Amino acid sequence: MRKLTYFVGASLDGFIADKDGNFDFFPVGEDVLAHLVSEYPETLPAHVAPHVGVAPDAEFRHFDTIVMGRATYDPALREGITNPYSHLRTYVVTTSITDSPDPEVTLIAGDPVAKVRALKAESTGKGIWLAGGGRLAGSLMAEIDELVIKTYPILMGTGIPMLSGGFEVTAFTRTGGTVLRHGASVATYRRT
Repeated sequence: MRKLTYFVGASLDGFIADKDGNFDFFPVGEDVLAHLVSEYPETLPAHVAPHVGVAPDAEFRHFDTIVMGRATYDPALREGITNPYSHLRTYVVTTSITDSPDPEVTLIAGDPVAKVRALKAESTGKGIWLAGGGRLAGSLMAEIDELVIKTYPILMGTGIPMLSGGFEVTAFTRTGGTVLRHGASVATYRRT
């Protein structure tokens, strides 16, 4: 069974973006990029990866599939990038886009839980990266097996929370973590 991992960046107070969906104020310094390049190169957009040192033949250890919501997909789409993670099998949960702008991007208009369960049940493959956003993560909470949270040393006070919607309290066990040079941290948790 494949794992669903919510891999996300957040403020100290648990917000993944401001109320308008902007997240460019997160202090993604060289230390954060170096960590991503060495540990999670598949989480870097395909058009960015070569510019930060990800080799074309880099080994992707964690994920071969990405599931994201429409708001997470939109910034790339606004820039004319129809498949920002072309090195991964890409799914976008949306009810407002009816035709995929890219033949390699599969739209999920129906129940995302059913689709994620089907992806998890596949007999081969690596993990599934849940890239966001907060509402989608909340709706998939029962399916999340692992959390990887990049925490940036800022407080926002308001914005889009890491999780929203109705779900049950769920226990996770911390399985690892790294504090980076300029104060960001990356912590991993698995469902208890």
